[in-house]
Amino acid sequence: MRNNNKKNFLIFVIAGVFLCLVLGGTVFGKEYRVLSPGKKIELAIKTGSDISYRVFYKGKELLQPSAIAMTVHNKGTLGKKPKVLSVKKNTVNRKVYPVVRQKSKEIIENYNELVMKFAGDYSLIFRAYNEGAAYRFETRFKEGIQVDSETVEFNFKEDNTVYFPEEKGFFSHNERTYIVQSLSRIGAEKMCSLPALVAAKEGTKILITESDLTDYPGLWLNGGGNRSLYGKLPGYPLKVEQPRDRDVKVVEYAGYLAKTKGSRSFPWRIMVIAGSDGELITNQVTFLLAEPCRVADTSWIKPGKVAWDWFNFNNIYGVDFRAGINTATYKYYIDFASKYGIEYVILDEGWYKLGDLFDINPDIDLPGLLAHAKKKNVGIILWVVWKTLDDQFYEALDQFEKWGVKGLKVDFMQRDDQWMVNYYHKVARECAKRRMIVDFHGSYKPAGLRRTYPNVLTREGVQGLEHVKWSARETPEHNVTLPFIRMVAGPMDYTPGAMLNAQKDSFKSIFKRPMSMGTRCHQLAMYVVYESPLQMLADSPSNYLREPECLEFLSKVPSVWDETLVPAAKVGDYVVVVRRSGVEWYVGAMTDWSEREIDLDFSFLGSGDYTMEMYRDGINADRCASDYKKEVRAISSSDKIRIKLAEGGGWAARIYPR
Repeated sequence: MRNNNKKNFLIFVIAGVFLCLVLGGTVFGKEYRVLSPGKKIELAIKTGSDISYRVFYKGKELLQPSAIAMTVHNKGTLGKKPKVLSVKKNTVNRKVYPVVRQKSKEIIENYNELVMKFAGDYSLIFRAYNEGAAYRFETRFKEGIQVDSETVEFNFKEDNTVYFPEEKGFFSHNERTYIVQSLSRIGAEKMCSLPALVAAKEGTKILITESDLTDYPGLWLNGGGNRSLYGKLPGYPLKVEQPRDRDVKVVEYAGYLAKTKGSRSFPWRIMVIAGSDGELITNQVTFLLAEPCRVADTSWIKPGKVAWDWFNFNNIYGVDFRAGINTATYKYYIDFASKYGIEYVILDEGWYKLGDLFDINPDIDLPGLLAHAKKKNVGIILWVVWKTLDDQFYEALDQFEKWGVKGLKVDFMQRDDQWMVNYYHKVARECAKRRMIVDFHGSYKPAGLRRTYPNVLTREGVQGLEHVKWSARETPEHNVTLPFIRMVAGPMDYTPGAMLNAQKDSFKSIFKRPMSMGTRCHQLAMYVVYESPLQMLADSPSNYLREPECLEFLSKVPSVWDETLVPAAKVGDYVVVVRRSGVEWYVGAMTDWSEREIDLDFSFLGSGDYTMEMYRDGINADRCASDYKKEVRAISSSDKIRIKLAEGGGWAARIYPR
């Protein structure tokens, strides 16, 4: 009896081994690896019954096996029972020169790549940068395809902390604060927009986002009540309702994500990986993974600053005319911009009758304003509701070009399904043909379009300063969280520059006369810390004119940069950013509601003597947030100083050769 049991056991083992051999290794699978050039980041891709990947940082596993798949109608599931036809490795090490210098005038692009070609007319491309990892699908079908679903998983090894920009649904401005809690507490019923940041216990940060989003819906994330985050994408919109001019809501989605070309590349699924918090701010992976520039002549694309009317409710004072949405007020804006070297003025809501871009407010002489602006060397940007623009698209754009309009602020899209993503590309492409810049508001996060069409200078998709007009969520803590999450994806039109400032106990939301939370220097520092090649001056010109020292700084600070350094940073607590433009250096420091002191080393200056104009929180800034002190002193690379930040405070400096 005992011998029979042993015999049966041996037969069972042999049969199991034989079965594995017959299946060609699909049970155990085969693993392929790609290591970043600096050897810190590694991707391990396993093929067996399906395809999964793991991510390592400095030898430690960050992500456990996470599935990759895409279901194509009548083609099956790409990634199921995969058969590898070929595996090719590439290495790239080159310099990239962005048309618009958001962070720097040149970017080092250095990665190792693994291209896996599979039976069934598809491939997967994996890249390991020194700053992150990414993968994407490519298909080679001759005819068009319908993508029914995509499996995107991030299965973390540990129950890390996540900064989760929770959303109620796909109809959203993507203007959120961050819920900070453990991954296991994010249930399947919760979803968020991107980017989302995961913080490992030892300090490593993993930011999830995407790039090269073209002819496909945007990626969102669900929780699972475990240590995982799962991709979620909006279906194709079949039916919409328009309750008012700016809200076009999808009320019926198709059972598929996209109908698209059969031979194409799909968006990159990105994991930015940073060993320190400051590395998130200097990361360029989302830009590098975008499609290169499609605009042949980019010489006309002009970044700069913008005098903005809507935030300050056109509160012009000390003048002899009635302030409002009228010709006299906008001439005042134009003259102000011209005198202080501000490149643009926006005409926001009110210049046209909602619903018709050709029904101009009779109180505005638009041709006269455009002629006046041209004479003063100031560009005019027009705000438009996206649906109204779409209804009158080519006729309106052609007229704007004839008028000499320099750009559009396109607002209230609030969606990123395939149709809407294509609309963004349409606006960018057609505006580029007419030499107009674009600022998208009511938008999803940046996902590569700014590289493909560099006339798209900035976009919202951020809970910015305007929220102080109706809420108390725009806290200094929120402000020092944004650079590490939302700003990693690309420029953010936060619209800084409030000259009415308040501490926590004296803040009030006043729609028609808004104030900011935190100190005056907290606002000034944003012009160095926050990246937006089209940077707003949100407050009234009258308020700036009564603050000549602050206006001097704001009139000189650039909106694009040759070099960026981050000497001190901690997500949600504080940030210090140093940037160079030509021979001048700028420094911006911001803190949350905690006052703090930070030591700043000026060795970045190199040789030579410099003058530093610095703006620091005044001695009474903890009780009167507008209190500040401007000081001028000599500075050199051998100097170190201790800067003191009040609660909700900031510090800003301009440094130039003597």
